Amino acid sequence: MILLIDVGNTNIVLGVSKEEKFIASWRISTDANKTSDEYGIQVMQLFNQNSLDPKDVSGIIISSVVPNIMYSLEHMIRKCFNTEALVVGPGIKTGINIKYDNPKEVGADRIVNAVAAHEKYKRPLIIIDFGTATTFCAITKRGNYLGGNIVPGIKISSEALFERAAKLPRVELEKPKSIICKNTITSMQAGIIYGYIGQVEYIVNMMKNEMKELDEEEPFVIATGGLASLISEGTNIIDKIESQLTLEGLKIIYEKNKE
Repeated sequence: MILLIDVGNTNIVLGVSKEEKFIASWRISTDANKTSDEYGIQVMQLFNQNSLDPKDVSGIIISSVVPNIMYSLEHMIRKCFNTEALVVGPGIKTGINIKYDNPKEVGADRIVNAVAAHEKYKRPLIIIDFGTATTFCAITKRGNYLGGNIVPGIKISSEALFERAAKLPRVELEKPKSIICKNTITSMQAGIIYGYIGQVEYIVNMMKNEMKELDEEEPFVIATGGLASLISEGTNIIDKIESQLTLEGLKIIYEKNKE
């Protein structure tokens, strides 16, 4: 079994792969204040609940955008699994060519998503990852990572509205039926969600135009992340939701580097 760990700013996603299949996946809160023992207890409980034996884990790979949590996680892995984790970063084989001005600046999660999508589709791609921040990445048919852009995630945007406007309440992120609303709650929901959909559509269309100028075919648009389904319901700009894209990418990178 391979343990796959993706550390995001808000959540840590863990997955277990066995014989080319994902047999378990979990999502826990990212907390830089937790000790290695606290993470160890949490992970062992998840293994026990799914009747999985930690001794069966033959390899572990981590991608992380939260550097100050890595000491606790790597120490936990040594204690609980008696092995060293492979960490996605400089020097790791990925199979894609990063065209960023400074490749070291590209977030590990963006690289992992690009690896999975390129391996799966072998065509021009735009990948949208709806996380704490929403990232847009462009990949060519040959596997060149061209770059992309980063915008505040929909939760960050909505939290800023609640915190800065004294009379506006905190609302659930759900899509109202109409853009013209007759009360404060649905007015906020419409503005937040439809406004975000509009942002996504504009950015994707601009990226498509720039990729066409490079003689690329029409890019296929993939979405991943916790809020991908919510946004995709309001637009036809997204061609496919890949909920396990990051875990798939981690598995591919592990296989490329396991020796």
